Amino acid sequence: MKRSIDGIAFDLDGTLYPNYQLYFRVIPFIIKEFPLLLALGKARNSIRRRAGKDAPLDGFYDLQAELMGAYLKQEAPAIRRKTEELIYRGWEPLFKRIPLYPGVRPLLEEFRGLGFKLGLLSDFPPETKALHLKVADCFDVLLCSESIGRLKPDPLPFLTLAKAMGLPPERILYVGNSMAYDVKGAKGAGMQAAWITRPWRSKAKGGAGGADFVFSHYRQLSAYVLR
Repeated sequence: MKRSIDGIAFDLDGTLYPNYQLYFRVIPFIIKEFPLLLALGKARNSIRRRAGKDAPLDGFYDLQAELMGAYLKQEAPAIRRKTEELIYRGWEPLFKRIPLYPGVRPLLEEFRGLGFKLGLLSDFPPETKALHLKVADCFDVLLCSESIGRLKPDPLPFLTLAKAMGLPPERILYVGNSMAYDVKGAKGAGMQAAWITRPWRSKAKGGAGGADFVFSHYRQLSAYVLR
């Protein structure tokens, strides 16, 4: 067992389940509400560009709605209500039918049984999703970077996660599917990082790209941690 790791934390979307499982189910929504999704992406990119420049944002959702409203030329309160209803709450029931990657639940149970502290850090609220995916009970800590006022790869959410887990960042292995957000953010906070990706993507990006470990199946992660 790797003696340099006391805790293991995970991203959620695209990490515990394949992204295509969600994308397939929201195709009708994407077609109908594409401007809203585009505005959401632009607003979040704008917020990410503020990383490290300001204090944590107490009014994250208000700012996000304000930026979206400016893009859509609509009032921010109405945009916030619509985003909450259609995306934040509207997509959550879909997770009742989304399958995890093979081996995820047994792996989490194995790690807990061996005494690792387990955390979950997502850029979107993870609690209901984790319940529907039937893994919420596996984690000691579940956090949303939005509630912290910053988005990955800003180091603040990762440092907040480490504090909540009661561990120094360097003793935590963070697992995610995004090189730009998960691996970069975790390494920037002093954590170890594992990147879950398809083998062809790893080769196309020139290997580990800063990750301590690259894998495509959770049995490989188990072997890496327990070796």
